[in-house]
Amino acid sequence: MCCCMMNCLIQKIRKRLESDEERELIKIEIPNYKTLELKYLVLDYNGTIALDGEIRKTVKEQLLKLSENLEIYVLTADTHGTAKQMCEGLPLKIQTFPTDGALDEKLAVIEELGSDLCVAIGNGRNDKLMCRASALAIAVLEQEGMCGRLLGEADVCTRNIEDALDLLLKPKRLIATLRG
Repeated sequence: MCCCMMNCLIQKIRKRLESDEERELIKIEIPNYKTLELKYLVLDYNGTIALDGEIRKTVKEQLLKLSENLEIYVLTADTHGTAKQMCEGLPLKIQTFPTDGALDEKLAVIEELGSDLCVAIGNGRNDKLMCRASALAIAVLEQEGMCGRLLGEADVCTRNIEDALDLLLKPKRLIATLRG
């Protein structure tokens, strides 16, 4: 996506957010599994949307597209201390948990939002409870690795964040993976 197109998309999203226009839920019917009605995308930062504290341009573009339909939250222990700076200008809310309580804090955010309305994407041990509680959980195996125990909490595991976000942008991929 060229810079001009990205700037136009950002302006469109900001106008909608400023008008407090209510988003429609994303509804995904997965045969012989469940029907998802998603309102929130809850993301881990390091190892999930960022590698070594940096977000790739392709990921930023996908987040812009997804923000048209989902409220996006980034929940992070912020290991590299770059999350707020890297997320600047993106239509999302960021919460950092620099203490040892990120596991429980992430779960509390999911519960506050309404777990049945959330899709959670993560890679680490501190993502385990938020993934267990969410309507849809996606584990990401990027270059920083993935906590092995997280796999048991995930509905889907992808090889990178772009593939994970594409499951929401192209839901037939998700349906093909999860149908009974």
